[in-house]
Amino acid sequence: MTTPNPPEAPSQPRNPLHGLTLEAIVTALVAHYGWEELGKRIPIRCFTSEPSVPSSLKFLRKTPWAREKVEGLYLFMQRDKRRGQAHQNS
Repeated sequence: MTTPNPPEAPSQPRNPLHGLTLEAIVTALVAHYGWEELGKRIPIRCFTSEPSVPSSLKFLRKTPWAREKVEGLYLFMQRDKRRGQAHQNS
């Protein structure tokens, strides 16, 4: 008797978040903006009241709308960085 192979995860070459963990996203945002600015941009308590990466991850994993906001800000930050690099290279 052979065991069936598990279905492969679909390839997502155009998804800029593919392969990134939520922890990596939050850590990058904190490194770029800091907790105070992050709390201003996304006013949720896990960013404004005694913020930490573990508490933020716990909240974001349970709260899809907040996670979407964090992912959106991360993508905005990445685009902004690329624009800045493009202007420096011109």
